[in-house]
Amino acid sequence: MPLAVYILGLSVFALGTSEFMLSGLLPPIAEDMNVSIPRAGLLISAFAIGMVVGAPLLAVATLRLPRKTTLTTLIGAFGLGQVAGALAPNYAVLFASRVVSALACAGFWAVGAAVAIAMVPVGARARAMAVMIGGLSIANVIGVPAGAFLGEHLGWRAAFWAVGVASAIALVGVVTRIPRIPLPENRPRLAGELVIYRDRQVLLSVVITALAAGGVFCAFSYLAPLLTDVSGLDKGWVSGVLALFGIGALIGTYIGGRVADAHLFGVLLSGLTASTLFLVGLALFASSPVATIVLTFLLGVSAFYTAPALNARMFNVAGAAPTLGAATTTAAFNLGNTSGPWLGGAVIDGGLGYASPAWAGAAMTLVGVGAVALSLRLSRTPGTTSRVVARGETATAESAKNTTADCV
Repeated sequence: MPLAVYILGLSVFALGTSEFMLSGLLPPIAEDMNVSIPRAGLLISAFAIGMVVGAPLLAVATLRLPRKTTLTTLIGAFGLGQVAGALAPNYAVLFASRVVSALACAGFWAVGAAVAIAMVPVGARARAMAVMIGGLSIANVIGVPAGAFLGEHLGWRAAFWAVGVASAIALVGVVTRIPRIPLPENRPRLAGELVIYRDRQVLLSVVITALAAGGVFCAFSYLAPLLTDVSGLDKGWVSGVLALFGIGALIGTYIGGRVADAHLFGVLLSGLTASTLFLVGLALFASSPVATIVLTFLLGVSAFYTAPALNARMFNVAGAAPTLGAATTTAAFNLGNTSGPWLGGAVIDGGLGYASPAWAGAAMTLVGVGAVALSLRLSRTPGTTSRVVARGETATAESAKNTTADCV
């Protein structure tokens, strides 16, 4: 695995910390900004909306630009967005800073994932994505709980400043350690990339990814008030439970990355089914502190166990357009991260309590299981393999060979 892939994973740590740390900061943000917790939860959706819109737009806008220059610019812009959030005088400015940060984050994910995939053989795609997603998992182990800790002791703005510092460190890593990534001789064209959207397997992959992410983060986004108001835990427990979710995520990413290349559909079916069961358990036993803590850990395992497979599946079906494929996956994940917290806030506003987002999330992942089953059935039907994929496998393999040689 090229060193550049690990540097990308390190950068994702800063991105992931910012994306998910609000789960432990909603109460203090809501109090400081004089808004309700569900409205504060919309800040999570704001970030996700920026990711949904920004991933394909920036992938297209930077399609013919040098990869390293693009990554450097985007991680720098992301860091400035964190500073703007830390200085935000009101809710509207904070909301806007989240959208701007998300645009930069989305572009970095899309370009970074395409670079990582290009540097490894086709059979190692899930492992390469597991390294990048590992940065996200470590963010949940260290970054998110640290953000909650800073929010409790130094105020929520301190968490934004900390992510700004982490972004600066990531910027140094990208500038000094990411090699020059040459563009292919035949430069990609937008029309050639857009053809992937004619493939129903690509569209199914978007649906599956959105449901998988949305179901988990429907419940996870409101974990802090669930722990304190339903499970009866002191607010000091929140950072520790968030860390436990992150440890589960790290374990899940490692296992999923190891087995997904060989058993992709098996990972998707088993992971989504497990997430559904854990979410139902969380809804049923939310009043038990021990059960809530254990189920939060298990949910972290199952959610991130599927992540490498979800990424690899998109690259497999969108092989002719790796950059737009990566952007589409990023957008799909954050389509789920948008709809999930929104749905969770809606059921809370409906008077159903802080345990209700777990029920709503379970419904989303259950539909996701059905979508995976449909995708598997279509993939086994003779004549359904698209020519787009066939052309893409050859193009991606050639790109991987050339880029790896240049990087080494």
